[in-house]
Amino acid sequence: MSCWNCRAATFARLLAPMVLIALWAMCMPPARAWGVQGHQVIAAIAWQDLQPAAREEIVRLLALEPGQTLVSVATWADEHRSPATASWHYLNFPRGQCQFDATRDCPDGQCVVGAIERQRSILASKASDDERLRALKYLVHFLADVHQPLHAGYQDDRGGNTVQLRFLMRGSNLHALWDSGLLQQLALTDAALLTAVQAQAQALGAASDRAKLMAAKDMAQESCRIVAQPGFYPQGDPDSAYVARMTPVVLERLGLAGARLAALLNQALP
Repeated sequence: MSCWNCRAATFARLLAPMVLIALWAMCMPPARAWGVQGHQVIAAIAWQDLQPAAREEIVRLLALEPGQTLVSVATWADEHRSPATASWHYLNFPRGQCQFDATRDCPDGQCVVGAIERQRSILASKASDDERLRALKYLVHFLADVHQPLHAGYQDDRGGNTVQLRFLMRGSNLHALWDSGLLQQLALTDAALLTAVQAQAQALGAASDRAKLMAAKDMAQESCRIVAQPGFYPQGDPDSAYVARMTPVVLERLGLAGARLAALLNQALP
């Protein structure tokens, strides 16, 4: 082999892993539901609703990483996302089908429903404190993710990622609009957003029973049904009417995620 061919072969071997990583990044949908602010508000709501025993155990586990709180670990799963865990943040349904089928929608448990079920089992088990703390950090994040409608959207448009649009004078897509765009346009402080979410929950009144704990697959199906509603996909770029119609839905989903996270933790940590 010539010197040139040796160098070319060496370069190809070095480049191959980089190409695979780049292809993975292009193919996988973003998994940053609700952005930092949304995730932290959900954790703050859950913290308020924790039973004393669950709160005490969470404080004990968080003490393994001094200075951490339930709110501060809410985005840990995004910060430590990898090719191995990327699919744990979402699931994709076939177009027009919101009935969960584990074999079809979550093979080998590699979706947000499977991830929630696994991490809840670990948290409630006699695993090591390190494992249980990691499970707690995953659960705080994944309960939020599964309530973002497009993290349980349709496979054929990758949860709205291929639906291109412009919002706030910028090119974007429908998934990003729901991840953070609708929250960003509110321009609220964390405290003000928390107040708005709580006000929306109070306004729903009789619908508050929906905040009770549900199976993970039912939370995903609920999100999918929102995506399936007429008008969820904007006709062209989202206008003020679309924002006005969908912002209360965002606030409701944040509130439900927080309430259900608390219910799950209270159940797992009696």
